[in-house]
Amino acid sequence: MPVALTVNGETVQRFVAPRDTLADFLRHDLQLTGTHLGCEMGACGACLVLLDGLPVHSCLMFAVQANGAAVETIEGLNDRGIIADIQQAFHQRNALQCGFCTPGILVTAYHLLSSEQSPSREAIRDALSGNYCRCTGYEAIVDAIETAAQKRTLGQDSRVNKEAGA
Repeated sequence: MPVALTVNGETVQRFVAPRDTLADFLRHDLQLTGTHLGCEMGACGACLVLLDGLPVHSCLMFAVQANGAAVETIEGLNDRGIIADIQQAFHQRNALQCGFCTPGILVTAYHLLSSEQSPSREAIRDALSGNYCRCTGYEAIVDAIETAAQKRTLGQDSRVNKEAGA
């Protein structure tokens, strides 16, 4: 089946099998391997991408369902530099372990901080409820997201301020 969508700002047109998931399409057809496959049941969050600005489990979606949509992967967020402050906070707060879950968690964190300027720790935990991490115990991840939010609120991330037009 033909599919046409925008992935990380670039128009993509391909033929896909009707049963191909969006995750498989991104990983195999487009070589965007930052989208990980964990549980393949939508429970772990390793496959999270943004679809028209909203986080979706790409393992639960067929590629043809994304026809006409805008998809942003962890590679797109990274290449645009809009998660650099979150990545830096993850490094500073030691919120990285094996890294398998990290792309999905970064997508979650980006979406949360894009919609809530100063989320509470409870709101951060709630947002992370769709992400499964076997290594960290989550406290360092919550700390990192909270740190990034605080820095953004205080205007300490000039890149974010420039992008927002401040």
